[in-house]
This record gives sequence, C-alpha cells and structure tokens, in this order.
Amino acid sequence: MKRKINKNGLSSWLGLALLFLIIAFVAAVFGFGLISGVSLAIAKWLAVIFVILFVVSVIAHTVKRA
Repeated sequence: MKRKINKNGLSSWLGLALLFLIIAFVAAVFGFGLISGVSLAIAKWLAVIFVILFVVSVIAHTVKRA
C-alpha cells in the first residue's frame, strides 16, 4: 500500500496530527483562561449537534441502501 505524500514531503496523517496539536494548544490557552465556561457551553452544543447529524446521516445511508 502506497502512502500519499504531499508537496512538502509530509504524509497527510502527519500533517493532520500537527494541525490537531496546534488546535489543542490554542484550545488549552482559551480553556485555562477566563472564557472556559463559554468554551464548555459551546462544546456541549456542538457535541449535541454533531451527534444528531451523525444519527441523521446513518439513517439516511441505511434508507438509501434499501
């Protein structure tokens, strides 16, 4: 199995890992600051929305197959 290499010579998985590492550092800075309560509320709402979208997607995929 060939690994996909982008223009910079990094595999796509490595690039995504570095991107998520940077996002985690930014989230830590905001999470440990004064707006941690707001961040928690936003995270709860996003989690609910994504679970609902996932369930709708699974149902739509199941109906499409039938």
